[in-house]
Amino acid sequence: MTRAALFDVDGTLTDTNHLHVTAWWEAFRQAGHDVPMHAIHRSIGLGGEDLIARLLGDDRDTAEDSAISAAHKTLYATYFDRLPAMDSAGTLLRTVAAQGWTVVLVTSASGRELEALRRAVDADDVIARTASSDDVEDGKPAPEPVRHALDLVGGEPERAVLVGDTVWDMKAGTRAGVSCVGLLCGGIPADDLRAAGAGAVYADPAELLARLAESPLAPE
Repeated sequence: MTRAALFDVDGTLTDTNHLHVTAWWEAFRQAGHDVPMHAIHRSIGLGGEDLIARLLGDDRDTAEDSAISAAHKTLYATYFDRLPAMDSAGTLLRTVAAQGWTVVLVTSASGRELEALRRAVDADDVIARTASSDDVEDGKPAPEPVRHALDLVGGEPERAVLVGDTVWDMKAGTRAGVSCVGLLCGGIPADDLRAAGAGAVYADPAELLARLAESPLAPE
């Protein structure tokens, strides 16, 4: 039976969360909204529509949403040629795959952004499938992205582990019934990740790789 290792990308495999914060901050500023960066950071990992709703509220002028989202995409795209991978991210994916796990990316990114992220990680040879924001109606923290990732590879929740860096990852994984591993490299505190469902927490991909044998991703 398939053992599925599901990985978020932004903030988990790539050091991009704060690039997103900067791009969203400028996109909001251009639309006349003063949104604190710390609030944006706590919302990274949500899909664009949900992020805007969380930060501007349900009573906002929703006619602005498309322009704000488009501005964020344009601003973030300026980094596509130099997105940094986390230390040992590609090695972690290859090691996990070599130990019998089927590697699937679960991300809100799509299109050119997803292509740029995959180039940064540089492990396409072991990535079996990718579940992107284009594939589901509801993004994280809804369980649909995780369930879709499992469906892509014929995986079952009890044989799957989700690795992510935000509370939205942990909530999505928990609601889908999979084990969750939190990484601190996205900037969210360990206590918050555990409260959202993380069964184990590591500093970054490098520490998870070093402690793989004792982790939920240990080989059978």
